[in-house]
Amino acid sequence: MGAGGQLTETGSSVYTWKDVQRHSSRNDQWLVIDRKVYNITQWANRHPGGFRVIHHYAGEDATEAFTAFHPDKKFVQLFLKPLLIGELVETEPSQDRQKNAAAIKDFQALHAHAVCQGLFRSRPAFFLAHLAHILLLEVLAWTLVWIWGTSWPLTLLCAVLLAIAQSQTGWLQHDFGHLSVFKTSKWNHILHKFLIGHLKGASANWWNHRHFQHHAKPNVFSKDPDVNMLRFFVIGATQPVEYGTKKVKRLPYNHQHLYFFLVGPPLLIPVYFHIQIMHGMISRRDWVDMAWSMSYYLRYFSCYVPLYGLLGSIALVIFVRFLESHWFVWVTQMNHLPMDIDYEKHQDWLTMQLQATCNIEQSFFNDWFSGHLNFQIEHHLFPTMPRHNFHRVAPRVRALCEKHNIPYQVKSLRRGLADVIRSLKASGDLWLDAYLHK
Repeated sequence: MGAGGQLTETGSSVYTWKDVQRHSSRNDQWLVIDRKVYNITQWANRHPGGFRVIHHYAGEDATEAFTAFHPDKKFVQLFLKPLLIGELVETEPSQDRQKNAAAIKDFQALHAHAVCQGLFRSRPAFFLAHLAHILLLEVLAWTLVWIWGTSWPLTLLCAVLLAIAQSQTGWLQHDFGHLSVFKTSKWNHILHKFLIGHLKGASANWWNHRHFQHHAKPNVFSKDPDVNMLRFFVIGATQPVEYGTKKVKRLPYNHQHLYFFLVGPPLLIPVYFHIQIMHGMISRRDWVDMAWSMSYYLRYFSCYVPLYGLLGSIALVIFVRFLESHWFVWVTQMNHLPMDIDYEKHQDWLTMQLQATCNIEQSFFNDWFSGHLNFQIEHHLFPTMPRHNFHRVAPRVRALCEKHNIPYQVKSLRRGLADVIRSLKASGDLWLDAYLHK
């Protein structure tokens, strides 16, 4: 029997929420799924999604996150069964803390409806068509300079085509990484490694461990790695005041909306992500992902060294990463950076995701340009749903939000991009005011 638990007449242990919440440290982790209490302390390091993402739910109810991330719950239950230590006391509510019980119940009903409507079933032809257009872009880019030469105009066109291919591959690997294409996890994982490794030169495990944390606790400091700005930026409404009050001035944050153009979009992928990916694979001895990554560079240099030489080929791939990085940063930040960014509030799934995400208007271009992440709300609520079904569930999500008075934001693409800069300026102004006057 765990600490704080009681024995029922049947011999099973029962716990209160206070009992569970005492076990939220790295070396002592409990969580609750469907009122069952699990001790995940020893197993967390073996969690396929990484130990951090499961630790983010230590000491609290993880039912909604568990449902969202695992399309085959029966299979995952096989791993959970040995970790079961008891259940909640019958008089305890199913939700912990101040989570909205009515919103949780209604969202569960919406999820069940989406399953019955087949919205979690994918159309493989949709994703095959996206892969075909990526491969076509890569072949076209190489063919242009192979046939007509490596003049500056053709080289620039080649780089643009490769950048488009890289960006679209990024959106496509995202689909497989979320297990939203094939019924079996195995084939999703294999194609994910092929796309992010062989076609992009990155690491599937690095992406999984980072991205699932973002989905589990979006815009939550110390839990979402996407809001870890390494003190280059202050974001949201809480952090700027905190830094200003403590007189933290690593950079002139009141001008961050200006220097963002110099250190944000240009450097994220070619510098920060590249270093992080290589360091991660080497430090974890992830030789499988390293082999996939090296296969990309072997293929790339085999194609372009004969045309540009070694140094020219390196310069070309850096420029491609530079272009891709701009695309990636603007698309991903317009959905999250202008939204609420704060410390852990222990909210229910619907409320937490809607406060951290917004949508961009639907159009053929916006869908393609963002990899359907213009439906960021629906993607965050249903991360394993195939992206071609987001528009079908969106009206029901909006209706549910209206019922519970939860803001459901939809912006134009232009406003979404502009709000990135507006939010940085607003946060910078908060920092300056706190720095000067508090």
